Amino acid sequence: MQAASRESYAAALADLIERGATLETADEILSFAGLLAREPRLRRALSDPSRSADDRASLVTGLLQGKLSDKTISLLGKLASGRWSAPAELLDAAERLGVDALLVSAERSGDLAEVEDELFRFGQIVSGDPKLAAAMGESSAPAARRVELVRGLLEGKAKPVTVRLAEQAVHGFGGRAFSNGLTRLVELAAERREADIAYVTAAEPLTEAEEGRLSASLAAKYGRQVSLKITVDPAVLGGMSVRVGSDLYDGTVARRLSTVRNALAAK
Repeated sequence: MQAASRESYAAALADLIERGATLETADEILSFAGLLAREPRLRRALSDPSRSADDRASLVTGLLQGKLSDKTISLLGKLASGRWSAPAELLDAAERLGVDALLVSAERSGDLAEVEDELFRFGQIVSGDPKLAAAMGESSAPAARRVELVRGLLEGKAKPVTVRLAEQAVHGFGGRAFSNGLTRLVELAAERREADIAYVTAAEPLTEAEEGRLSASLAAKYGRQVSLKITVDPAVLGGMSVRVGSDLYDGTVARRLSTVRNALAAK
């Protein structure tokens, strides 16, 4: 987002946090985002700088009165009354606000860390099954069919917030493919907890003690809580690689063997 849009989004987010968020609030915001996605003329009208902020807020109220809760209508009116650099940025902000409402509701119920882990594990399950990964990532297939697949896999086994966030990944959160959208949602959950994510790849599962030592070491290095996301991959042969943001620490046997092979080939 450009600066004006970021400021408008930040104001709406602050309002959301002050008012509090529930699953119902999130669902209503996301339904509005879906409406914006389907109606380009509405997006243009609500982001038109020639219309006053009050006019755009009134348009939202008139459109949604009796269909959504007064609390959500007021929040969306505030969103629409902001300054938007482009209609697409209003759509992105509405979708992101709905996701933030889900994360805030999980945070207030004490479930945010669990939601983060459930999303990551779901991504691992999907990526580990080629047929399932193809079905989830098939953008030409109706989204409703893929949403039903998500619900069949997660409902009753994961938190309701996790299910709804996974559905957003199916819908292409932020214009991303399913797997990338799911990864971004995991990162947003960690950001909400003021934590960094460390993606760890190891040949074997880490013991609880090893996880504790690694987490403490990374927290000391980065000066904040670090959430470990561990993938077991026997192909690395031994050791582990750790990626935090753009920093990569690769101490795997596979990497060391590759370095030796490259050095020999250069002679």
